[in-house]
Amino acid sequence: MTAVPFGRGVRIAGTGRAVPAEELTNKDLEKIVDTSDEWIQQRTGIKARRRANDSETVFSLGRDALLKALAHSGINASDLDMIIVASVSGEMICPSTAARISEAVGADEAAVFDLAAACSGFLYGMNLADTMIRCGRAKNIAVIGVEVLTRLVDWSDRSVSIIFGDGAGAAIFTADPDPSKGCIHQTMHGDGRLWRTLYHPKLDRDVPAGDEANPIRLGHLRMHGREIYKFAVTRFQEAIREALDATGMKVDDVQQYICHQSNIRIIESAIEKLQLPADRVYINIDRYGNTSAASIPICLDELLEAKTIGPGKPIILVAFGAGVTWASCVWNM
Repeated sequence: MTAVPFGRGVRIAGTGRAVPAEELTNKDLEKIVDTSDEWIQQRTGIKARRRANDSETVFSLGRDALLKALAHSGINASDLDMIIVASVSGEMICPSTAARISEAVGADEAAVFDLAAACSGFLYGMNLADTMIRCGRAKNIAVIGVEVLTRLVDWSDRSVSIIFGDGAGAAIFTADPDPSKGCIHQTMHGDGRLWRTLYHPKLDRDVPAGDEANPIRLGHLRMHGREIYKFAVTRFQEAIREALDATGMKVDDVQQYICHQSNIRIIESAIEKLQLPADRVYINIDRYGNTSAASIPICLDELLEAKTIGPGKPIILVAFGAGVTWASCVWNM
């Protein structure tokens, strides 16, 4: 990676998404767990989610999303300087999913690593990519958000099994001569004191004191929904308000708000409290559920495909997740 002078911008050269073929509806879940379509929709806004089959993995979905993003970008995989994979559900700890994907697509000498920031992972990676390119340490960076969370849930636990879905989204970031393009404000935060609100214990020693009576089996996600909801509602609104204040923008100056798709009630609360224009707040949780790190890039790809966003007004992206983590990005298209 050759260093170049500061002062260049960053643009999104291409995006892509890959989702499993199987659609698991709320009606399907009624046969598995004590719940109902009405109950799920009222509390989450979810109508269906995608579930990976035995041949669909974090690796394969991430690879397919990246190949689509590369095709849209016109950039060769061999020209990628870096591949960042945001995920908490990869098949192997070593090697990284990014390393396997780099081999599959032909990005032979790209730097590769996985990033574990749960639902905030793609935004963490996007912010890092912008910074690396803007300062001249890289020219082309691929960021992938991908999850297969349905393999980590206990299907008898309706607090978790109704929420999560599988999928992948990818974006190619590249240098642009216009320094105004790309990220004009970003934040990345975490509060490890709240890690117990959503975690994935594999051994007895992983279960924190006070949670031993939780009936969810080891090897499955455990979530304390009420605590997560309170955290998310607060941080979600703070992140958007901070982004507007830091850039001097009004709510109508933003062409689209791209929010992590965790719960429709959290998004609706932000719309109401911040008086956001509802038609500029993208929602697809009804079709995909919560896909964690894949949530934001899937939204981004759908919006670009529909030509809903483009050059002109900035977009604001916001996410929060386990860890706990939260992040934001104001992006000038």
